[in-house]
Amino acid sequence: MKLKEISFDELEKFALTTDEATFHQTRGWAKLKEHNGWRHYVVGLYDKEKIKGAALLLAKRVPIVKKYMFYSPRGFLIDYHDYNLLKEFTEEVKKFAKVKGGIFIKIDPYVMYKQRDINGDLVKDGIDNSDTIDNLKKLGYKHFGFNLMQDSLQPRWMHTITVKDRTLDDVMKDMDSKTRQILRKNERLGVKVREITRDELPIFKDIMQHTGERREFIDRPLSYYENMWDSLHDDGILKILIAEIDFNEEIENTKKEIDNLKESIENRRKQYEDKSKPMNEKKYHSKQEFLKSEIERLKKNIEKTKKMRDEYGDKPILGGILFLIYGNEVLSLYGGSKAELMSFQSAYTLHFAGIKYAIDNHYDIYNFYGITGDFSESNPLLGLYLFKKSFGGQVVELIGEFDLIISPFWYHAYKVSYALYHKLKNIKR
Repeated sequence: MKLKEISFDELEKFALTTDEATFHQTRGWAKLKEHNGWRHYVVGLYDKEKIKGAALLLAKRVPIVKKYMFYSPRGFLIDYHDYNLLKEFTEEVKKFAKVKGGIFIKIDPYVMYKQRDINGDLVKDGIDNSDTIDNLKKLGYKHFGFNLMQDSLQPRWMHTITVKDRTLDDVMKDMDSKTRQILRKNERLGVKVREITRDELPIFKDIMQHTGERREFIDRPLSYYENMWDSLHDDGILKILIAEIDFNEEIENTKKEIDNLKESIENRRKQYEDKSKPMNEKKYHSKQEFLKSEIERLKKNIEKTKKMRDEYGDKPILGGILFLIYGNEVLSLYGGSKAELMSFQSAYTLHFAGIKYAIDNHYDIYNFYGITGDFSESNPLLGLYLFKKSFGGQVVELIGEFDLIISPFWYHAYKVSYALYHKLKNIKR
């Protein structure tokens, strides 16, 4: 077998025949990473005329040591269970990177470690890919362990829903009753979802800016989202949805609810006065009083909505999510909401739109993406998992990050310089 550079067309054609394919191995992703100083190479291992393994290799010059670190995002596209194939690919890709001045190759394969259920518990007799870790270790890859938090290049823990061969009703049955209730309420209130265009990217940037200020993280500049769009959108990989509410529609819908309640009160009164159809007097008066109180509550809601309309406009933006769509899954990468309008809980409606898109377009998986592997009550990020869990699905744990060391001396020098670089950067900050 022989390793050689191949085209992106060859890579993507092969990728879509594997279970490990993600947007990380596409032409658009490589183009995006160029903006951050990464050069790229695309390689394939051929057995005569057939590709047996392939990879996108990103390379970045390391400060101080002036050599290159290599990163294969989401790992090689290869059968990690086939030790001999993995060995040959490893030997060949190591030679390739060494010629290019590489110090090491980092990979974080898109391979499940052990199958888990919705609660994060191991599934009895479920999938177990421990042998993939053993194979990589035997071949000299340094494993960075089984981290629980979000402290790796890409999330090691995710939450997903399997939507293959399922209807929307099937998926909704697995949701918490509260989640279904919020979705129905938002639909009744007139919360709508739509896809934005490139010139509307500042809208999404504004959402993420607000979210960053609330959650205390520094959001990326608008240029980052513009580069993402230009690199991925035209290939059908990137889609950004935003949620809006039409306050005028909400007011009209609420007025209709009030009219329906008034009609119900009148119909019940006529039925009560018709002595030929006796009603329980206590229940009748109790129900009538309840319906009247509902009318008063809805009237107050109208006044509240009018005030919000005066403050935020007729049709304010509630939140948004950036989706990446490739291979067999629809993945929710980034998202946020406006703090002052969080009571509408637009994230539920946005994720539901993503799930519906995955079902309608025959994808296998809807991926909520990153969570932590700590499911204890003391975990400050537990709420992130509980929100995603409310839609049903399962926890997915990947096998983690590995470094294939090419030059032990320069690898050690890189580690020292990397630590020093970040220390100085933090001091400067």
